[in-house]
Amino acid sequence: MQDKPVVGGQAVIEGVMMRGFGNMAMAVRQPNGEIAIEQQPLNSLTDKYPILKQPLLRGMVALGEALVYGMKALSNSAQLAGEEEEELSDREMLVTMFTSILLAIGLFIVLPTFIAKFLKSYTENLILLNLLEGLIRLTFFVIYVAVISRVRDIQRVFEYHGAEHKTIHAYEAGVPLEVEYVRPFSTLHPRCGTSFLLIVMLVSMVVFSFMGWPEIWQRIGSRILLMPLIAGISYEIIRYAGRNAQSSLVSVLIVPGLLLQKLTTREPDGEQIEVAIKALQAVLPAAVSVEQEQEIEIIEGK
Repeated sequence: MQDKPVVGGQAVIEGVMMRGFGNMAMAVRQPNGEIAIEQQPLNSLTDKYPILKQPLLRGMVALGEALVYGMKALSNSAQLAGEEEEELSDREMLVTMFTSILLAIGLFIVLPTFIAKFLKSYTENLILLNLLEGLIRLTFFVIYVAVISRVRDIQRVFEYHGAEHKTIHAYEAGVPLEVEYVRPFSTLHPRCGTSFLLIVMLVSMVVFSFMGWPEIWQRIGSRILLMPLIAGISYEIIRYAGRNAQSSLVSVLIVPGLLLQKLTTREPDGEQIEVAIKALQAVLPAAVSVEQEQEIEIIEGK
C-alpha cells in the first residue's frame, strides 16, 4: 500500500461524501439516473488554531466536525436524491443534531448506567461493576446496529457505505479509479466510523473502570463529560490502525471492528461504486487525477 494522504468518507442518501486534501465532495445518484456532485472547501478549526492538531485534541475536533459535516451531507443528499423538497436550515440542523445527541446519550449512557446500579447487590468489586456497565453499553450498541441494519432504506445506505470503503481501498492501493478495478476490494476498512464507535465503547470501559462507583447522577455526568477525551483517545487508536494496517498486532486488534462492519456495509453494485468514485475524484488534486489516468494506460497496455 502506498503512503498517501488520508481520505475519509461517509455514505449518504443515494450517494457518498468524501473528505480530503482540504475539500469535501458529495456525489448523489438522482432520480433521472445522473450523478450530481457538490463540492466545498473544508474550513477546519485545526487550520485556524494549529494547537488543535495535537494528539487527543485533534480527535475531539474531528468528531465534532464529522457530526456537523455529516448531518449537512445527509440533508443535502436527501434533497438531491428527491426525498426532501427543501434543505434543512441551520436552525433545523442544530435542533436535529441536538436531538440526536440527546437520544444517543439516553440510550448509550443514561440507560446502561441506570441498569448497572442493580448489579451492586451481586458484587462490591467496583472495577467489575464498571466493566459490566460497559458491557451493557456495548451490547446495546451492537443490538442497535443489528436492528437498523434490517431496515431496507438503511441497507441501501450501507451498500453505498461498502462502495465508499472499496473506493478508498483502491485509492490507497494506487489502482485506477474505475469500477472494474475498485469492485474486488473489501467493503471493510480499518478507519471506518463503525470501528471508531466500537473503540469508543471499549476505551470508555477501561477509563470508567477506575473511576469508582459514585451516585448514579455523578456517574452519568462524569461519563458525559469524559466523552470528548475518550473520543480523542479513540481517534488516535483508529488513526494508528489505519496507518499500520499491515502490522500483525493491528491486524488482530481491528478484527472486532471489521466484524461489526459486516452489519453496517453491504456489497454495492457497479452504479453505486461509480458514485463513490465520482465523490473521491472530486476531492483529489489535479496531479493525483493525472497519475490515475497514467496508471490506467499502463494497466491496459496503452
